[in-house]
Amino acid sequence: MCNFSKVSVGQDARTELHDQLGLTGAEISVNNLPAGASVPFVHSHKQNEEIYVILAGKGKAVIDGETVTLHAGDWVRIAPAAKRQFFAAEDSGISYACTQVKANSLEAYTAEDAEIWQ
Repeated sequence: MCNFSKVSVGQDARTELHDQLGLTGAEISVNNLPAGASVPFVHSHKQNEEIYVILAGKGKAVIDGETVTLHAGDWVRIAPAAKRQFFAAEDSGISYACTQVKANSLEAYTAEDAEIWQ
């Protein structure tokens, strides 16, 4: 059994990587909205927080009624219960990745979870 998986992602509107990468602890999606477009619904989650990274372009998110401007390089963490919707700018598309993980599940990270092999 291989200890890694790799996939290439195109410019589809949305690509979910759970099945393609065999993810067991997170869901990751890559999303592309053309200029003037938006995610067609407001949503929240029961258990999962989301971490968004803006890969290219610009736009905004409306989170619990607050407008947050977004540009390439921005990172946003959203609590499960927050109501959210994403929009591309009128003059620019936006590309972003979203990582979804169970809130409060992180027990160890970086050096705490690493085993150094020499």
